[in-house]
Amino acid sequence: MKVAAAPISWGVCEVPGWGHQMEPGRVLAEMRALGLAATELGPDGFLPGDTRARDELLTSHGLGLVGAFVPVVLHDPAHDPMPEIDRALDRVDGVLILAAATGLDGYDGRPALDTKAWSTLLGNLDAIALRAAARGRPVTLHPHVGTVVESRAEVERVLGGSSVPLCLDTGHLLVGGTDPVWLARFAAQRIAHVHLKDVDVGLADRVLNGEVAYTDAVRDGLYRPLGDGDIDIHGIIRTLEGAGYEGWYVMEQDTVLTEEPAEGGGPFDDVRRSLDFLAGAAR
Repeated sequence: MKVAAAPISWGVCEVPGWGHQMEPGRVLAEMRALGLAATELGPDGFLPGDTRARDELLTSHGLGLVGAFVPVVLHDPAHDPMPEIDRALDRVDGVLILAAATGLDGYDGRPALDTKAWSTLLGNLDAIALRAAARGRPVTLHPHVGTVVESRAEVERVLGGSSVPLCLDTGHLLVGGTDPVWLARFAAQRIAHVHLKDVDVGLADRVLNGEVAYTDAVRDGLYRPLGDGDIDIHGIIRTLEGAGYEGWYVMEQDTVLTEEPAEGGGPFDDVRRSLDFLAGAAR
């Protein structure tokens, strides 16, 4: 298994007002101390915008770069996403992990798409996949709470209406109403990237039913260290490995911090526990 990290596990997020944002030096040092070999990019401004300076910083911490999470508006016929896509392809050599953004800040509300918007979204996904392939680059769509591809019906519409590979995020799928075990079995050949997180299913149901806002649920512990929640992580990994999956597994337990955590605590301890759980799964 190729296991990488993501800054969101340390509370570093693109959403304004998300919570306390840790400095990259500490985040990267803790990733490496945990034995992780690589990370996703994180939001704009977290790592240096100059690619040479960014790569030197990562190398100084013994880390590679596996890809970038890129929220882009893909459903609006009046909006051309290609300039944003080209900039993302220019700055990252790894997997381009698209989220079908709403155009609003945060993930607590989203519009319903009409037929024209769906046609635009699906057409853009195929066009982006072709653009990335022409540059020898992998691209995936990340079904994500608070985007226009969140629910099981929307995931199925993407699978049936486009050829774009998927990022299987075990947590966002469940919170949006898709069983990630089912998706791993049903669409294993479409999975090109994986985000691993465990979930408190009780809180997930409250988000799905509209009782609790998504951000509040994350703050309240929606995402758990692997093995502490209700998702069959071992089963998903066995299914993907059995289908020949060779991509990255990214440790991604989204969290909201209120203050700088104590040394060795907070995100560091949560990711360590998840890695210990994965090590058990590999035995």
